[in-house]
Amino acid sequence: MFWKCKFIVFFLIFFVIISCKDAYAIYDPLSRPNNFFGIHILFPTELAKARELVNSAGGDWGYVTIPIQVGDKDLDKWQTFMVSAYSSHLIPILRLATESDYKESGVWRKPTESDVLDFANFLSSIYWPTKNRYILFFNETNRFDEWGGDAPNPEEYASLIDYAVDVFKSKNNDFFIIMGGLDNAAPNEKGKYMNVFDYLRQMGQARPTVYNRIDGFASHSYPNPNFSQNTNPNRPMGIASYRFEYDIISSFTSLKKPIFITETGWNSKALSDDTIGTYYTRAFEDVWKKDSDKIVAITPFLLESQNGQFDKFSFIKSAGLTPYAKVFEGISKIKGEPDLNSPPPPPKNVIQAVLGIRNFRPTALFPPPYLKPSGIIKFYFKSILGL
Repeated sequence: MFWKCKFIVFFLIFFVIISCKDAYAIYDPLSRPNNFFGIHILFPTELAKARELVNSAGGDWGYVTIPIQVGDKDLDKWQTFMVSAYSSHLIPILRLATESDYKESGVWRKPTESDVLDFANFLSSIYWPTKNRYILFFNETNRFDEWGGDAPNPEEYASLIDYAVDVFKSKNNDFFIIMGGLDNAAPNEKGKYMNVFDYLRQMGQARPTVYNRIDGFASHSYPNPNFSQNTNPNRPMGIASYRFEYDIISSFTSLKKPIFITETGWNSKALSDDTIGTYYTRAFEDVWKKDSDKIVAITPFLLESQNGQFDKFSFIKSAGLTPYAKVFEGISKIKGEPDLNSPPPPPKNVIQAVLGIRNFRPTALFPPPYLKPSGIIKFYFKSILGL
């Protein structure tokens, strides 16, 4: 009886250990050598250019942030993207996005629980190059035009994050949920905008456990106003906005949440290319590298504008890499060592895998005896009688 009880206790302890291991399947990306250089891209086809930029000057396994919209769940497209990310040694951060509101131009539809569930189902069905599956949870929700035209609602957004954590991790514990970046220049304007720090505080007050549940948070540490200020780290609206955000989030949780600067950059229509290059050097050397124990990735916006809308931020223009992009490329980096998944399986020959190879000549379909009249009659009656 005594040994039976010991066996039961041992089994229960073992079960608890295994359960805890499954519950916390993600790992701390800052616990391993980490190349925090990255870039924000718009299209999967930009991976090769991104690799040359963020894995330069001794770097390896840098990051790319890329949006995925609710109407863009193309399995082949995103599977190809993930396989290419593996071969390019790039770590993907997928930013969830809805779509333009059909009723109001310039407004993004407010995300719903159905959107979250659909994304979780889709993104759990594809291969990921790294163990951590980084999910960036929507964008600048402290603005009305990113929240379906409604007034920003920190409690509603926090509730949606709670739901997302449950849903994504029920699909796969490797999902790493990152709270979306907020507009660091947004004023308090009723019905339209909410100051980033007030927004964060109200999230924590409405849902005290929300900051325990997220795995990290994103910051849009732009040098505002007008994306054109210097690298002073003491400005709440500057390139170190993340420090002020980190302090607020840490006041609601004892867990130190890693930072992802998923957007930053200077306005090339307000500043010269050389000035921007100098600012990037100072930002990395004097500010961001000093916080490399907290920052997982820095992905400036934007690699390439494509349609001209974001030309003032673009690292690539008609003449190729801008001078400030070349400065970024030349900054010394390190070789990241993320926890990788197994290499993706080689593509299969779909015809052979599904249908096999068949010979459709008559002699292959019907053995010779069936070609005779007597054989055909015998075959017919055997079929009718179930023989």
